[in-house]
Amino acid sequence: MPPCTEPLSSAGTSLWRHRDFRRYLTGQAASVAGSSITQMALPVLAVLHLDASTAQVAWLMFLGQLPPALFALHAGALADRHSKRRQMITGDLVSATVLVTVPVSAALGTLTLTQLMIVAVVQGAASVLHDAAAISLLPSLVDRSLIQRSNSRVGALFAVAATAGSNLGAALTALLGPARALLGDVASYLISAVCTARIQAAEPARTRPETRRLRGEIGEGLRYVRGDDRLWTLTLVNATTSFALGLLNTLWALYLLRSLAMSATAFGVVLGLGALGAASGALTAPALARRCGPGPMMLTALAITPLTQLPLLLASPGLAWQITIGAALFLQLACAGAAGTTQRSIRQIVTTAGMQARMQAVSTWLTSGARPAAALLAGALGTWIGVRPALTAGTLLLLIPLVVLARSPIRALRQMPDTPAAPLPSPPAARTPPLPTPAPTDDTRHERALGGDAS
Repeated sequence: MPPCTEPLSSAGTSLWRHRDFRRYLTGQAASVAGSSITQMALPVLAVLHLDASTAQVAWLMFLGQLPPALFALHAGALADRHSKRRQMITGDLVSATVLVTVPVSAALGTLTLTQLMIVAVVQGAASVLHDAAAISLLPSLVDRSLIQRSNSRVGALFAVAATAGSNLGAALTALLGPARALLGDVASYLISAVCTARIQAAEPARTRPETRRLRGEIGEGLRYVRGDDRLWTLTLVNATTSFALGLLNTLWALYLLRSLAMSATAFGVVLGLGALGAASGALTAPALARRCGPGPMMLTALAITPLTQLPLLLASPGLAWQITIGAALFLQLACAGAAGTTQRSIRQIVTTAGMQARMQAVSTWLTSGARPAAALLAGALGTWIGVRPALTAGTLLLLIPLVVLARSPIRALRQMPDTPAAPLPSPPAARTPPLPTPAPTDDTRHERALGGDAS
């Protein structure tokens, strides 16, 4: 069988038989699972082995979240300017190199909290480089008609991989200790790099201006997203959803474990149900979009999401409420998976090849910047008015993305767009000038999931 170098375009062809898509999916799923190992092991290493204080752990988590807000726009511009695969491999190798210093230093007895913080920042920056290229690479692997199906598979597998990685991280931490458990993440980066290197599909032709500054290309990406009502609306939906969920997630575990006296085992089961919901939502998104229309489907998912918070706000300790909360989380993340893969697909379909990474970077920049601010607000509200009222405030914030989408023409979108040249009609009052009609391209197509960005 000859190498697959053309985008997969036959609607009847199984994505699982497409070698480049399989390699892409395998590498990215390994990376997601490995990152979950680090998220599990790193705090344990800081608290139990380095005696980090609460403030120091908070700083470690904050520094790990900072690079996307600082570097996402630059990483997106670089990915549109240079080879996406090369940027992905570079990010993987840098992450593996910096992360392997932790178990080595632990074995030598020289590991410090300062080193962990430096590792968190460098690894975070390398991951931003990798993700900006990875998310925008998918449209060059499959035809635009298959983007939503591809995102559906990716979102479902990533949800399962993240849960599996967390469980594997817990097992490795117990068996090997938290420092050596990080070797699992190192291996995942190497797997990702090898899989990416084996992708054979040609990337879109790029123009690489010799004298143009990166800042100009970043500005072009911002104007591109702001100038298209569809992209801007979905980006705002992502950012406002991310802010609300950032506030809720900051307090959610504390509330369940302390206020509702949920055991660690029950908490793990609830999280597992959430992962199943995310995978189910991602897998059913294409069928739901075909049956209901992508606009009404996303609007319904955003309307259901605040309602899934009500059991948490009304709950009291007890098995019945634990089951109810688990079912509500399943539904909430199913809505997130369905809406997230659909909105990501729409944004990729309507974006021209040369703007894919910068378009995604704008969304990543806004959603990543929203999370630390939401965490700080959650801490302040939880201290001033209590955890349950703060969770109520977060639930009300989930109405904002619903309103944003409901006021947009996307709410009535009955089928997935076909090409970047078919924008939705704007309301009569809109003053935003339309973008020039882009020339058709041969390379179209991804997601990551859960929204990843916020999705």
